[in-house]
Amino acid sequence: MSSEEQSMQQEVMTPAQRVRNDWRSLVEKVSYKAIVNNIPYLTFVVFLGVLYISNSHRAIEMQRELNAQNKALKELHWKYMDVKSQLMYVKTETQVLKKAEGIGLKPSLLPAYKISK
Repeated sequence: MSSEEQSMQQEVMTPAQRVRNDWRSLVEKVSYKAIVNNIPYLTFVVFLGVLYISNSHRAIEMQRELNAQNKALKELHWKYMDVKSQLMYVKTETQVLKKAEGIGLKPSLLPAYKISK
């Protein structure tokens, strides 16, 4: 057969024959030899996939830790506000007088005065 006859046969291919040829070319591309030739590329793609997955897991873990820290911060803020309000109540004059009477101190009846030279 000459090259003209082969080209004629390829032109007269039915759709089923074209699909078979497409499958054959796909199988040739995915064959053992093709895989061995592309090992560096495949390892690079696998490395990128592993890197992407680990980065996603790390980001999720950081977000969980950040949420826990924010929750702890809110709780500490509320404790601070509670202690601050209790301290303001204890520092009032009436509360100081009550505590001072408990240990035997009494408020001065005379107003304060300045000693000058």
